[in-house]
Amino acid sequence: MITVENVHKRYTTARGPHWVLRDVNLTFTHERNVAVIGSNGAGKSTLMRLLAGTDTPDRGRVQRLCRVSWPIGQARGMQRSMTGRQNARFICRLYGFESDVDERVAFINGFADLGEAFDQPVETYSSGMRARLTFAMSFAFDFDIYLIDEGMAVGDAAFKRRAKRAFRERAERAAVVLVSHSPSLVRELCQSAVWVHDGKADWFENVEEALEAHEMTEE
Repeated sequence: MITVENVHKRYTTARGPHWVLRDVNLTFTHERNVAVIGSNGAGKSTLMRLLAGTDTPDRGRVQRLCRVSWPIGQARGMQRSMTGRQNARFICRLYGFESDVDERVAFINGFADLGEAFDQPVETYSSGMRARLTFAMSFAFDFDIYLIDEGMAVGDAAFKRRAKRAFRERAERAAVVLVSHSPSLVRELCQSAVWVHDGKADWFENVEEALEAHEMTEE
């Protein structure tokens, strides 16, 4: 379970402080897939970083009471001077998988399908290659809740099919929180939704009601 209690988040802009989220209260369990929808710049990725713990609120708190992935699709946190393989080995050790690190690195290598680039510094990668590597590393581990931030939008058609297949396999035994602009994907994979808009994050038990509310503001 992830609980979000009275969370406020702001960023400093040229025009002064900008409150992205105000007084947000949410609960995510490992038994329900939840979509996060909203317009560009509404704060969806900010919310995902707060859920993952890669960012902190200005007020309130986020409690992670289960194993939560980092935001898949956001290529952050890697050491750019290290190779893809070195980053993969480092992450495996960080999560305590010393005994089968070679097996997990082999999975990451095969899933990311970066070829010779896997042994090149990450700073030489394109943004898409970095996203593919972080996506592959995320699925090398078992989490209770997977955070997906447009993670299936990278790579060629073959990689997208592989990513969606892995995503569905994990969704059968864990929960996902999915940021997506695709109503069809949201309808297919999620039961509930959070609509992020105007600094608020409104919870909807029913996906269709959330999509309708969001679409009405876009017209």
